[in-house]
Amino acid sequence: MREPNVPLTMVRPTLSGLPTYDVPAQHALRPYAPGDERAWVAIQRAADRYNTIDPSLFAREFGDDVDALQRRLSFLVGPSGEAIGTAAAWFGEAHRPNSFGRVHWVAIHPSHQGRGLAKGLLHHVCVALRELGHRRAYLTTSSARIAAITLYLRFGFVPEVIRSEEAVAWAAVAQEVPGLGRLLAP
Repeated sequence: MREPNVPLTMVRPTLSGLPTYDVPAQHALRPYAPGDERAWVAIQRAADRYNTIDPSLFAREFGDDVDALQRRLSFLVGPSGEAIGTAAAWFGEAHRPNSFGRVHWVAIHPSHQGRGLAKGLLHHVCVALRELGHRRAYLTTSSARIAAITLYLRFGFVPEVIRSEEAVAWAAVAQEVPGLGRLLAP
């Protein structure tokens, strides 16, 4: 694990011109259904080494508006019908303009990682944000999540550097991610 593991933010200034990725054959995307909190917790708990994942986290992050959850929270389903990935096209934070939507809690179960599945899921979430009326997107990640950062860069997300701690963390990440350094130049 990269130390320190610094929280980072990335932005996509427009949701037009998204790269297109389909979900692979024998996989499907489906919206949230009541009871999916358990699947979300199971996927996140297996995939996330950096946060404490429990049912109360789901409630804090997403609330209980079933309509919003059905429109904004998606699950990637594997060949046998089990949920193996999840991501949300969520609302932006209060300090950001309404035009910003949030790519939130992207995860693929570790037993299915490394197969390119996150590309189709991320494409779906970005399209959903656009269809929900957002014109821009942002996400939060951390400096230890090199594979995720690489994926987000391929989707046109760029580092948002506000604090000096973030600049130092991004410089360290740039040592491992080809091409990132040019995005950090003043």
